[in-house]
Amino acid sequence: MRVLVTGGAGFIGSHIVSALSAAGHEAVVLDALSADAHPVAPVLPEGEFLRADVRDAVAVRAVLRGVDAVCHQAAMVGLGKGFGDAPEYVSRNDLGTAVLLSAMADAGVRRLVLAGSMVVYGEGRYECAVHGVVRPGPRRPEDLVEGRFEPRCPGCGAGLVPGLVGEDAPLDPRNVYATTKLAQEHLAAAWARAVGGAAVSLRYHNVYGAGMPRDTPYAGVASLFRSALARGEAPRVFEDGGQRRDFVHVRDVAGANALVLEAVSGLPGGALTAYNTGSGEPHTVGEMAAALARAYGGPEPVVTGEFRLGDVRHVTADSSRLRRELGWRPAVGFAEGMAEFARSEQRSSAAVG
Repeated sequence: MRVLVTGGAGFIGSHIVSALSAAGHEAVVLDALSADAHPVAPVLPEGEFLRADVRDAVAVRAVLRGVDAVCHQAAMVGLGKGFGDAPEYVSRNDLGTAVLLSAMADAGVRRLVLAGSMVVYGEGRYECAVHGVVRPGPRRPEDLVEGRFEPRCPGCGAGLVPGLVGEDAPLDPRNVYATTKLAQEHLAAAWARAVGGAAVSLRYHNVYGAGMPRDTPYAGVASLFRSALARGEAPRVFEDGGQRRDFVHVRDVAGANALVLEAVSGLPGGALTAYNTGSGEPHTVGEMAAALARAYGGPEPVVTGEFRLGDVRHVTADSSRLRRELGWRPAVGFAEGMAEFARSEQRSSAAVG
């Protein structure tokens, strides 16, 4: 199978290219090599490569010739520097996806795997002893300032028990990045209905591993902690470190993409299917920082009490649908993965020369 991987020179994309090649597929890479993701020129993947922006309709149409399926990874990620980034997020993520899908419609390419994200859920799943499953609203700034980080029951104000969120949970994006990721899914669903295509969104949880970029506000928390350790600094853990997440290794995510690309032709056409893609082993951010620092050899993390209004408290995956329906199994455990990540190289943060 000949597969176009947008963003294929990036952190997750490059691992997907390797997984596809190992499975005997031909990967074609389109990547803009933007400065925020690639401050210095990366090692390009083997095979066909086109440096172009996914918003460039002419380039996208050209690279789709002879392609059987598309793995759409190109995106601006993370919370960024503030709301001033909103136009760029919308342009890269949503306009870029619309341009790609339009070109796929014209080219007759009918199989799509989208890099989705768990951020579309907002807060995760919570239960109240009195009211059952509830959906807490955004946390109040005054509570965060006072160190009251846990959401409360919107009905009675009682404490809540966090659980695993499934794909059928209500969607409630809480920041610009999350909003654009949900819009990507809506665009892909509209494309699938219009052309009879088969689309899958793999809702990644917190992906980590070799090749994460260093020292950038657009990276995930694991990358920020690893960057701090590389500078000889203690990882700075926001809130009280009790935020629950699902840290999934990039090789497992790449394997999920390769598996889904082979299976997508057998999935229902005219619709988008979403799959949570997580390790199934929830851990707190504080636990992750401690495990990474321990494996690296210190310094120990510092819990700061700082917060970001766009962050949610707990969101962890129920990835059983992907396991049950397609047979995917993550292979890299938390302790093993963090020990490997502590020893692995990150992408350089040096300025473009």
